[in-house]
Amino acid sequence: MTAPFEDLEARIRASFAAPDREPDVEAVEEAIDLLDRGEVRVAEPAGDGWVVNDWAKEAVLLYFRVRGLSTTDVGPFEYHDKLPLKRGYEAAGVRVVPPATARRGAFLSPGVILMPSYVNIGAWVGPGTMVDTWATVGSCAQIGAGVHLSGGVGIGGVLEPLQAAPVIVEDGAFIGSRVVLVEGVRVGREAVVAPGVVLTGSVPVIDVTGADPIEHRGIVPPRAIVVPGSRPREFPGGTYGLPCGLIIGYRDAGTDAKVMLNDILREFGLPQEIDE
Repeated sequence: MTAPFEDLEARIRASFAAPDREPDVEAVEEAIDLLDRGEVRVAEPAGDGWVVNDWAKEAVLLYFRVRGLSTTDVGPFEYHDKLPLKRGYEAAGVRVVPPATARRGAFLSPGVILMPSYVNIGAWVGPGTMVDTWATVGSCAQIGAGVHLSGGVGIGGVLEPLQAAPVIVEDGAFIGSRVVLVEGVRVGREAVVAPGVVLTGSVPVIDVTGADPIEHRGIVPPRAIVVPGSRPREFPGGTYGLPCGLIIGYRDAGTDAKVMLNDILREFGLPQEIDE
C-alpha cells in the first residue's frame, strides 16, 4: 500500500528527521486523512505475516506536534484536546452509540458497531466488527473483520518504537470480557480468547492439548481457544504463580465459537461468561 504514496512518505520522513524545523503540515494532514479513510494503514497483511508502515506512525506523531489544544462541543459534552474527533459515520455505514468516541485518523469499516467505547488514532477496524461497551482500541491497533471485542477489552496502543508492531486481532476472532492485549500481541484468525486473559509480548501462550506443551510468545495461533492460566516461578521469597494463557482446544470447523468455548470452560470448571 505504500508505493502509491512514495512522495508523501518521503515528505513525512524528512519532517520527522528534522525535529528542530517546522513540520510539513500539508503532508501531515494528508497522511492523517489517508489513515482516516483507510487508504493507508499503520500495519497491513503481507503473506503469512504483517508489515509495519513506520512512516504512517511518524505522521501520527507529527500530527500531535502540529495540532494545538482546542475545545469541541458535542451536544452536552465538551472536549479539550489536540486531535479532532472522527466524523461522517452515517456516510461510512458505521453505527456509533453515545458516548462512543473515535479520533480522526482512525478508520472504521462499513458495518462496524461502536458501543460506548474508544478508538484511538491510527487504529483500523474491519467490516462487521463490534467494539463492545467500555472496550478500548489503542493507537495503531489493527482489528480484523467480523471480530467481537467484548465489554471492557483493552487493546493496547503503540507509537514508539516506530518499527514495533501494533496489537493485531485477525478476522473472526472473539475476545472475551476484560481481556487485555498489549505489546504487539497478535491474535490469529478465528481464535477465541476467554474472559480475563492478559497477554503481553513476553507472557507465554501454552498449548496443553497434546502430551507435550508447546509454548508461543506474542501470538495466539489461528482458531485456538485460550483461557487464563498460571505457571510456577521460584523467587527468593517463595514460589508464586505467574500468568500465562493456556490453549485448551481449537475451534471445530462446524461449531460456533461461543458454544464450543462454553462447553470447554464447563469441562475445566472455569467461568462461562464470555459476552456482555
